[in-house]
Amino acid sequence: MLLLLGFAVIAGAGTGVTPCVLPVLPGLLAASATGGRRRPLAIVVGLVVTMVLIIVGVASLLDGLGLGNQLLRNVAIVVLALFGLSLLVPTLSRLIERPLAFLSRYGPRSRGDGVWSGLAVGAALGVVCAPCAGPILGAVISVSATQGASSRVVALAIAFGLGLGTTLLVLAIGGRRIVARLLRAGRQVTAQRVLGVLMLLTSFAIYRQLDIRLTTALASDLPSFLTSPTGGLESSGAIRAQLDNLRGRAKFDTAAATPAQRRAGAAAAVAIPGVQTPPLPDLGAAPEFTGTQRWFNTPGGKPLTLSSLRGQVVLVDFWTYTCINCIRTFPYLKALYANYHDAGFTIIGVHTPEFSFEHDASNVAASIAQNGLRYPVAQDNNYSTWTAYGNQYWPADYLIDANGNVRYTHFGEGDYAAGEAAVRELLAQAGRAGALGAPAHATGEPTGSGLTTPETYLGAQRAQGFVPAPPTRGQHRYAQARSLALNSFSYGGLWQIANDHGTAISGASISAEVQAQKIYLVLGSERNRPRTIRVLLDGRPLRPSEYGADVRAGVVMVSHQRLYNLVSLGSAARHRLTLELSSGVSGYAFTFG
Repeated sequence: MLLLLGFAVIAGAGTGVTPCVLPVLPGLLAASATGGRRRPLAIVVGLVVTMVLIIVGVASLLDGLGLGNQLLRNVAIVVLALFGLSLLVPTLSRLIERPLAFLSRYGPRSRGDGVWSGLAVGAALGVVCAPCAGPILGAVISVSATQGASSRVVALAIAFGLGLGTTLLVLAIGGRRIVARLLRAGRQVTAQRVLGVLMLLTSFAIYRQLDIRLTTALASDLPSFLTSPTGGLESSGAIRAQLDNLRGRAKFDTAAATPAQRRAGAAAAVAIPGVQTPPLPDLGAAPEFTGTQRWFNTPGGKPLTLSSLRGQVVLVDFWTYTCINCIRTFPYLKALYANYHDAGFTIIGVHTPEFSFEHDASNVAASIAQNGLRYPVAQDNNYSTWTAYGNQYWPADYLIDANGNVRYTHFGEGDYAAGEAAVRELLAQAGRAGALGAPAHATGEPTGSGLTTPETYLGAQRAQGFVPAPPTRGQHRYAQARSLALNSFSYGGLWQIANDHGTAISGASISAEVQAQKIYLVLGSERNRPRTIRVLLDGRPLRPSEYGADVRAGVVMVSHQRLYNLVSLGSAARHRLTLELSSGVSGYAFTFG
C-alpha cells in the first residue's frame, strides 16, 4: 500500500502539469496574486480538500439526495464570479470579507490577509477541477462509486491530492511573484482590474462548460507524454497488481469457503432428484439492511429487517433495473418465490443503482411493476447495504438460513438448479420439508454464448471497444468508422459525452460490429420528451421478425430512462448494427444476449 500511495503522489504531481487542470489555472493565478503571503497555500488547500471529497463520493451522496452534481458546480461558479467582482469593486471585497472576519481568531496572526476567502475560492476551484483519470485516480473513483469511501480509497485520494496540490502551489507562487513585479511598478489598480476580469471570464467559461470542451480538445490532440506524463509508471505491473487488490475479496463467497466449512455444510440429502445440492458452509452472520431509502411491496412501504425474518430462509438479491444480467434472472427468482414462499422462503431485492438516474424511486417502481416482482425490494442508493455485504457484482445472491447465517452465494447468471436445491435444503433444515412440494425447476432467460459481444458503456469513464479511440468528456464531432472489427463500436456525428453516457446533438449515430441474438441499450431522453432512434442491421432497416420488444416500424421511441430491447434474432450471429439517434437521446450501456 505504501508503494501505491507513493505512486499516487507522483501521479497527482504529474497531473498538475497536464491540460486537464488548465481551465482552473487562470482562477488559481488570479486569486493567488492578491492578499497575504499565505493566500496561495489557502487556495490550494481549499482546492485539494474539495476535490478529494468529491472523488470519494460526496457528489454521489448529493445526487442520491436529489441535489445532483450540478448544484456544486453552480455554487462554485457563483463564488468565482463574486471574487472577480470583488477585485473590480473594492467595496464589494470588504463586504465579502466582513462575514469571514470572525474566523481570523482561528487563523494566522500575520501575513494571513485573505486566507479564509482564499479557502472559499480554492474550494470552488476544486469543484470544477477535473483531473485526468489515470489508472490510480480511475480506480479510486470507480471503487468509491461501487464500494464507498474505504480508508484505503480515501488515503489514495489524499495522496493524489497532495501531489496535485504541490504542483499547483508552485505555479501559484510563481504567478504571484510575476504579478508582484507589476504592482511594484505602480500598476496596482490596473493589475487588480485585469485579475478581476480574468476571474469573471473564468466563471463564465465554466458556466458555458467551455472548460470541459477545452480540456477534452487538448487531451485528444496532444501527445500522451503531455496529457499523461506518469501513465507509464501507473501502468506498471506492480501498480496494476495493487490496484487489482484494491477492491478486496468478497465478504461472503461460497467458492472461498474453507474445507472445514464445506464439510460442515455438506447437504444431508439430495433436495432435487438428479441435482447435486451444493455445500452450504456457514459463512457468518448476514448483515442487516442499512442506509436504505424507499421500500416496495411491503405493508405501508415499511422497511424490513433480517431479525424480523428470523425463522425464514431469505435470498438477498442485489440488482439494478438497467442490468440485463439481472433482468434475465427474474424468471428464476419469481418461480422460487411463488413455489416456496408459503413454505417459509422469501426474497429481498436490494436495488443498488449503477447510473445516476437509477436513484429515482418512480423509475424503480416502474421496473418492479414491469417485471412483475412481488417480493419486497429496498432502494440502496448510497451503497450502504451493498457495502455491508462486501458485494461487488450485479446480480449477486446471498442465501441466508433460518438462523440468519449466509450459507450460499452466487454471482451472475446460471446455476439455477443448484440454487433451488440449496433453497430446498435450507428449508428442510428449518423443519419445513413437509411443505416443500415438487421442485419448481426454476430457470432464468437464456444467456448468450461465450462468443457473445461483451457489455460496453457509452460514457467516457468505462467505454470499451470504441474506435479509433475511447470517447472523452465534452462535445465532439465524430466521423463514423467505415469498417469495424468484431466487438468494436464507433460514434458518428455531434455528441456531448459525459462520464456515464453520451447525448446525441445533431447527425448522431452509433455503429457496432456485434455477435448476439438479442441487443439491448440503456437509453434516456432529455426532460423525458419522446424521441426516436432508427435501428438498422447490416445497413438495412430491421425486418419485423428482428424487432426487439421496443421497436415499432423499425424505430424505437425513447422517453423515460430504462433498458430498451432493440434487436431479437432467432440465433446468435455476427451483424453490423447502426443506430440513428435524434437530438436529445442519451445512451448509457449496451448489453447483449
